[in-house]
Amino acid sequence: MVFVALCLMLISTLQPQMLSGLRTGTADMASPVLNVVSAPIQKAAIFVRDVTGLAALQAENARLLEENTKLREWYQTALLLEAENQSLRELMSVKLDTPHTYITARILSDSTNTFAKSLLVSAGRADGVKKNQAVVAADGLIGRVVEAGENTARVLLITDMNSRVPVIIEGSRQHAIFAGQNDRNGTLVHLPPETEVSKGARVVTSGIGGVFPVGLPVGIVSETQGKIVIEPFANFNRLMHVRIVNKPDDPNLRPGGL
Repeated sequence: MVFVALCLMLISTLQPQMLSGLRTGTADMASPVLNVVSAPIQKAAIFVRDVTGLAALQAENARLLEENTKLREWYQTALLLEAENQSLRELMSVKLDTPHTYITARILSDSTNTFAKSLLVSAGRADGVKKNQAVVAADGLIGRVVEAGENTARVLLITDMNSRVPVIIEGSRQHAIFAGQNDRNGTLVHLPPETEVSKGARVVTSGIGGVFPVGLPVGIVSETQGKIVIEPFANFNRLMHVRIVNKPDDPNLRPGGL
């Protein structure tokens, strides 16, 4: 076999064209064998390529999912910041008569249910919050402070059945009491029987009793048949920030005995 190989090499060197037909014939004869032998190798190569591509695709998909999650988080954060900015911008539009100042607080929790209407806010005695201070939102009065801790305070909403707010009806200048009913609206009580109240009339605080400053918007008359129903200006379903009215002590009032 070595001798034959050497002869073939010698002949192919001296006369290459003599063996071209032999090479072609040999290749034709060996092609079926080569196809059978190479088929598993080709399939294995395709499988490895597909697996490699699938792993890369899975890695890319995981990366895109992670980026999408981060984008969603940023989107939600942006929406929250936009809502907070809108809430604060609306809150800035509330005008308080001097010398009243205010304490801005964020709502921490809402314990509003069928039997109680109150909020927990992020301001307390350390911030100057005291019991019975009025609390307003962007649209109007929402309640008063009933408990003041060191860093938090509990606000009783005007819609609570235990809430009573001295008010005055604009136009008629008739005094009354806004009474909560544990639902969205309130009613006017302690009105003289002959009092005529027009639908759409605005109701504001009268200042009687000294708890609520004069002129804070409370609501609008929405019904006059049977009982006078007041729809509050404040939207209690979208509150985020509130203002606690910080009234200075009246310098004309002196402790008893002096």
